[in-house]
Amino acid sequence: MAGAPLKPMLATTGERLPAGSGWTYEFKWDGVRAITEIAQGAARMWARSGAEITAAYPELARLGTALDDAVLDGEVVLLDEAGRPSFTALAERMHVREKARAARLAASIPVTYMIFDLLRLRGVDLTAWPYRERRAALESLALAGPCWAVPPSFPDGPATYEAAKENQLEGLVAKRLDSIYRPGVRSPDWVKVKAEFTAEFVVGGWRPGARKVGGLLVGVPRPDGRLVFRGRVGGGIGAAAERALLRELEPRRDAPSPFGDEIPREDARGAIWVRPEIVVEVKYGQRTPDGRLRFPRFLRLRPDMRPEDVDG
Repeated sequence: MAGAPLKPMLATTGERLPAGSGWTYEFKWDGVRAITEIAQGAARMWARSGAEITAAYPELARLGTALDDAVLDGEVVLLDEAGRPSFTALAERMHVREKARAARLAASIPVTYMIFDLLRLRGVDLTAWPYRERRAALESLALAGPCWAVPPSFPDGPATYEAAKENQLEGLVAKRLDSIYRPGVRSPDWVKVKAEFTAEFVVGGWRPGARKVGGLLVGVPRPDGRLVFRGRVGGGIGAAAERALLRELEPRRDAPSPFGDEIPREDARGAIWVRPEIVVEVKYGQRTPDGRLRFPRFLRLRPDMRPEDVDG
């Protein structure tokens, strides 16, 4: 069977909003990125990794009847009772492929597909169109269904940022209005800004403390695959998080240090190194000039991301 029609375009991480009339702003949805191809009355979906995820979300099958021939880009989210995306709740749905269980979950905790780009329509490739024209074409389709929507975009960046914070959303994405769609490219034409300082990092080891996991040693990948050290993350690791981390880290222990440079002695003392395969999200209060995280706190595991996806 054919694979995904293309890879999604990715945003770069920014700590400041791009400004000017050449930008538009959208909420950043905390879910699973998905490319959807609609053809012959059926919809098929692929995750950013290239894996097909159609079977996980049977409630989105009806999207296949909404258009004749199209490729869409968007985010699969699971909204909580307050209407906010819950990645924790979505985790129960992400890896389900068994048909009966997927159907039960679709009935009890349905997802919503937030569609934010149109890449093909009725046989016409739109990736070379400016974003403003792709967006206008998308909005002209009036796509609104029981489990999918086209969320709005806004011209006022600061106001959108404040609205994201007020509604406890993850942040926003600024997009150049004249930008073309570059499949598989992390482009500065799209800039993601989180409502607070958070980023993803790769775990290279941990240090025992008063608990089994006293702190995680995290970094970001270099071109040679080794990690650049970004700090020790000790806050935010409760009992449930500790158990989840140990389930992932214990099978990967007894490896050499994956960091490319020597770790400060106070951080490396008693460290248990692991293969750099696990990605976590960390909240922090700015960075030091050498890139170390200040006041970092563990937020969650990111099983939907690979180490090579980390650009923090």
